[in-house]
Amino acid sequence: MPDDLTRRKPEDPTKINVNQSWEIEYWTKKLGVTEQQLRTAVKAVGPLVKDVKRYLGL
Repeated sequence: MPDDLTRRKPEDPTKINVNQSWEIEYWTKKLGVTEQQLRTAVKAVGPLVKDVKRYLGL
């Protein structure tokens, strides 16, 4: 099944996929952080949104 390029919300809303550019755009807007901050947080604590939010102090 090909990727749905019209999708605007993550397939799994509990995880951040930094390998998808549209997910990076979605999460940086949603969390109010830069791409670098997002990537650093995911690298530090993993892809779970709750862990990333805690790491970022949100």
